[in-house]
Amino acid sequence: MTKKQLTQAIAFNTFRIISLMVVAVLFIILGFIVIHGISAVNWTFLTSMPKEGMTEGGILPAIVGTLCLVAGSMIFAFPVGVLSGIYINEYLRETFLKKFMRSMTNNLAGIPSIVFGLFGMALFVNTLKFGDSIIAGSLTLGLMVLPVIIRTTEEALKSVDDGLRIGSYALGATKLYTVRKVVLPVAFPNILTGLILSIGRVSGETAPILFTVAAYFLPRLPHSIFDQVMALPYHLYVLTTSGTNIEKSRPMAYGTALVLIAMVLIANLSVNFIRSYRSRKK
Repeated sequence: MTKKQLTQAIAFNTFRIISLMVVAVLFIILGFIVIHGISAVNWTFLTSMPKEGMTEGGILPAIVGTLCLVAGSMIFAFPVGVLSGIYINEYLRETFLKKFMRSMTNNLAGIPSIVFGLFGMALFVNTLKFGDSIIAGSLTLGLMVLPVIIRTTEEALKSVDDGLRIGSYALGATKLYTVRKVVLPVAFPNILTGLILSIGRVSGETAPILFTVAAYFLPRLPHSIFDQVMALPYHLYVLTTSGTNIEKSRPMAYGTALVLIAMVLIANLSVNFIRSYRSRKK
């Protein structure tokens, strides 16, 4: 074996070991949560209200609250993010404005989530008078994941072969028609990657909802978008740090974590299925 081949073999094996370590860590975390949480998860746990200071009963209000926040934030962030990505990539020329918008989008993605929570409280809760509500929490979470969707959309559009655009223009199509009928259908499966990443982040965030929507203990379901709700990540935080009986509620905490992971996994698999289906249709 030559020196170059030896170096290459060492490098590839190092990459392989690091990749396997990452996968192993993921399975260790999942296994730990499953082992400790599976005993708490049953039909009553999933469909009943919390009782006795959250040491008994279920997590139905937190499940419904989390679903409301994920749906609300995606309804706001996904169309706005995709349209912004289309505008930046398809309509803006390589000018200072385009570089500035990209730079600001990247900077927005790096802002800590707690800052989004404070901003959401100042704007949506206090200034717009939404109060602690689903709409205030959803808009705050939507703003937080907006840069991810914009950047993912832009990268997906960049990956589309320019020959498709040129061919469409050569046939007399307008720019809008080319984007709608030629570019977007090709890029859409990759655009869904931004949706997957956003759902995962929104589902697990605690800081932004702390100031805008999350309730410590609210054993009822919301009736409108202006109601306050419980949410799984904040409920998990409360059970493990400031519950009425932390030791007694610990199995519920692990069960809550398991349900949260399962919800994110189901959402990701659903979007992945849609992405694969659209890719096969291209």
